[in-house]
Amino acid sequence: MHDVFLTFVNDYAPGLATDTTLLAVSGGVDSMVMAELFRRAGFSFAIAHCNFGLRGAESDGDEILVQNWAARHKVEFHTRQFETTRKAESEGISIQMAARDLRYTWFEELIQEFEYNYLATAHHADDNIETVLLNLTRGTGLPGLLGIAPVKHKLVRPLLFVSKKEILDFAQKEKIEWREDSSNASDAYRRNLLRHQVLPVLWEMNPSLDKTFSQSLERLRAVDSILKDRLADWRERAVRFEDETCYIGIQEIRETKEPIYYLHSVLEAYGFNYAQTAQIVASLEGISGKQFFSTSHSLFKDRESLIIEPLQGDGGFPPIVIQEDSVEVALSQNSSIEISQTPCFKKFNFSKSPKIAYFDAARILFPLRVRTWHAGDWFQPFGMGGSRKKVSDLLVDAKVPMNRKKDCLVLTDNEGNILWVLGRRADGRFGVNNETTEILKIEIVIN
Repeated sequence: MHDVFLTFVNDYAPGLATDTTLLAVSGGVDSMVMAELFRRAGFSFAIAHCNFGLRGAESDGDEILVQNWAARHKVEFHTRQFETTRKAESEGISIQMAARDLRYTWFEELIQEFEYNYLATAHHADDNIETVLLNLTRGTGLPGLLGIAPVKHKLVRPLLFVSKKEILDFAQKEKIEWREDSSNASDAYRRNLLRHQVLPVLWEMNPSLDKTFSQSLERLRAVDSILKDRLADWRERAVRFEDETCYIGIQEIRETKEPIYYLHSVLEAYGFNYAQTAQIVASLEGISGKQFFSTSHSLFKDRESLIIEPLQGDGGFPPIVIQEDSVEVALSQNSSIEISQTPCFKKFNFSKSPKIAYFDAARILFPLRVRTWHAGDWFQPFGMGGSRKKVSDLLVDAKVPMNRKKDCLVLTDNEGNILWVLGRRADGRFGVNNETTEILKIEIVIN
């Protein structure tokens, strides 16, 4: 373990041996082993511990353990208690996202105040595998398959090439004290489900999974580096800007071997997903005038260029991104969206309320987005046998007054598919059927 740690320092972050590093130490086995390795190496470091107050006395016990270790070894110790739940509720985000925002904001404050050179976290090889697998299930592109970077600016992960088993073996052999987080035992979170149900099978299939996985990631990062250079060269030829307007040459798109990939490397920054990019490329052989919309921009197909501009006037409603499948997200001061997941029982009681929609959880790709509808939006309403219908036609059929149409909201998935015209009709492609095992319930709640 010590040799692997020093090899990491030598190969990726030699500054750890000469400068001062802030260690993020939770009290779990991973971060306690990291702190011990820094101590034994004789490196200069301090410790930062976050008490998120989510597990009552357990959280306080974690803080005491880390504080005592720091005092025993005469290491500078920083700690802060956070109102994590309040932040999550006030900003309409998950507890996990709130905790992440809080800790990294505080870490940056400490780095600035005490002039620490690096921040070290105890991510290990199993974390890396879990991250890639999670990204893969979400339908990510190449960036999501690159895993956790060993070094990113001032952030270093010195245990990234060590497996969880090796960390546990080292801690037990060296009699390092740590505390278990009880929430890690629950399969309620997707990462824990992978950790408990999927990874053991992969380790059984390949006992050297961490080593072969790391080698694959190294090759993918090399491919990504080469690809970025190629994309940069192409963008230099194909893309130009005038103030806030972006022009992309249609001929340059046609001349590439992978036009969708090349074009998406530009459009992604404007909120267009990969599925939309494929539709845009398919439209290049058609007549001019075709329009596409993201949550923030419009794309107009002219004769020689694709023209991208910011949306003007969007009903005053900022798009909302929903990352998790069990959250409550504020829509306004008086309403919110609640998302929950439950097993599909034979006698499940479906509400007929227009404010509730049910979906097959396995078919829903996060993150979801709530936005105002745009001209050209379409979906396949439940009960219409797969026929398409424009949202504008739905509003006409529902006799929605002209001045109210702009307030209509839609819920989309990670590929831009409209799942639900909020409060009106859901898309039948993603509905509950005889093969559904988990139901995703989405409800508009009036506060």
